[in-house]
Amino acid sequence: MISVAGATATLVTDGTSFLLSALAVSFMRDPEPEPPRRSLQRTSHAEFVSGWHYIFSHQGLRALFYNAMLFGGTVMMTAPLLAVFMMRDLGFGPFDYTLALGIPCLGGVAGSWLSPQLTARFGQRAVLLGSGIMRTPWMLVLPFAVTGVPGLAMIVAAETGLLLAAGVFNPSFSTYRMNATHDGFMSRVTTSWSVSSKSVQPVFILVSGLLVEVISIRAVLLIAGVGCLASATLLPWRHESAGHDSVPGAFTAAIGSDTPTAAQEPG
Repeated sequence: MISVAGATATLVTDGTSFLLSALAVSFMRDPEPEPPRRSLQRTSHAEFVSGWHYIFSHQGLRALFYNAMLFGGTVMMTAPLLAVFMMRDLGFGPFDYTLALGIPCLGGVAGSWLSPQLTARFGQRAVLLGSGIMRTPWMLVLPFAVTGVPGLAMIVAAETGLLLAAGVFNPSFSTYRMNATHDGFMSRVTTSWSVSSKSVQPVFILVSGLLVEVISIRAVLLIAGVGCLASATLLPWRHESAGHDSVPGAFTAAIGSDTPTAAQEPG
């Protein structure tokens, strides 16, 4: 669209799609259930930080949290640089750039489709660790990309490999996190994780911009690639149960007060 109609028309079309999305959401009519009764003794501060406390009290979640922050941060380091690197340094046009970002998304779809099949065959832990490793080396290809079709092929291959492995990893990761988190803390853990990601990633982007002021884009891309590769060391390598029986001991009392026991449940 940028090549044919220009950047302004493309942005208008993109903005219109958000309005259409909002319109579609407005047609949802399913009633929501009543929210659970909240404990009057819980303070706002404890409520705010309880998600992080839960994450850092659980060995597997803590490892995955650090892994996610480093992996996501280093991947986002390349996001603003890749456009400049491709269209200024390598001489690609907007259409080439969108190909380099669009085609690899098919890898993400393929990875999501393969994930349950691989899990059924090899088990969740093997898929979690294997795909967690396989998603990390691809960014090391980017700083060595060349001009012309070979360079475009290198970038597409690297992005596709990353998204393919990430597509396999993400369902396993989400399943692990849900199994390791008691229902009474699910929303707080998820929210804390999301807030952390959305805070850490802009910092990595800022750092990448500062680094480009003193070293080349290729050097910054290489630093990001090394950091992404290093994130594999933070995966939960120590074997442990990921179910509710692995709830951190410090939260046992809180769970007991927030959620019904088997004896309290109806039926």
